[in-house]
Amino acid sequence: MSRRKKGNPVHGWVVLDKPLNMTSTQAVGAVRRAFNAQKAGHAGTLDPLATGLLPIALGEATKTVPYAVDGEKAYRFTVRWGAETSTDDTEGPVVKSSEIRPERADIEAILPRFKGEIMQVPPAFSAIKVDGARAYDLAREGEDVVLAARPVIIERLDLVDQTDAETSVFEAECGKGTYVRSLARDMGRLLGCYGHVIALRRTRVGPFDEPRSVTLAAIDEASKLDDGGAALMKLLAPVETALEDLPELIVSPSDAASLVRGQAVLIRGRDAPVLSGPAFATSKGRLIALGELDKGALHPTRVFNLG
Repeated sequence: MSRRKKGNPVHGWVVLDKPLNMTSTQAVGAVRRAFNAQKAGHAGTLDPLATGLLPIALGEATKTVPYAVDGEKAYRFTVRWGAETSTDDTEGPVVKSSEIRPERADIEAILPRFKGEIMQVPPAFSAIKVDGARAYDLAREGEDVVLAARPVIIERLDLVDQTDAETSVFEAECGKGTYVRSLARDMGRLLGCYGHVIALRRTRVGPFDEPRSVTLAAIDEASKLDDGGAALMKLLAPVETALEDLPELIVSPSDAASLVRGQAVLIRGRDAPVLSGPAFATSKGRLIALGELDKGALHPTRVFNLG
């Protein structure tokens, strides 16, 4: 006899505008409780000292999380010059300092060094695992954490405001695994003045952007309405939102039934043999499966139960 899952079968994405001083885990828990959802996960951790977009997957949307995590991300962040901290943000103590303050021209001159594919050393205080333990746990225990440099892609890095001699505001668009705190640290070192992040906001994660976002206050207000959950459901983005960059294949009901059983189906149409790679299938407007296109056939890797 199978154990009944707690909660309701709620499926979709909540594009949360995460507030300051809340962990990603706490945010997921708050949203899951508000929707009384059986299952929840998030697409990319945000530090407690960061605000902005934290897409939270409920129910069957959790099957699409990897596609959101792998998407490009955008940030707006403020760097304070003159000090480097142990955490590369305001949480840790100052470990290096300088009286030098960079001019705008000096900052703009080094930005090309941080664009394209670069090698980046993640912060010691990060969630990266070292011999099975999180780097931030080892660092907090006083261990000297040395992480290897790894390739990351930064599509855009612009200086958008020079508030004063002490602070500069940047916007960045970057790929998976990029640490903005490392950018601030490395720019400060290259400029010879040191630097750390004092404010960080994520403005986009893959297809999820700020106009789609909702606050915890809005979710709480909707959850208190006596409308059978209708207001809450309006805050959900469809499961397939995370798949916007993939080809959509519209299949017949009979092919949909085959995909649900785990069987590959032939993709009809003159361009079918040309397509390859990941794609998703829908039938009569309903998401059916995720799969891989190969030699004119869709091979399902994940099927969806949105009933």
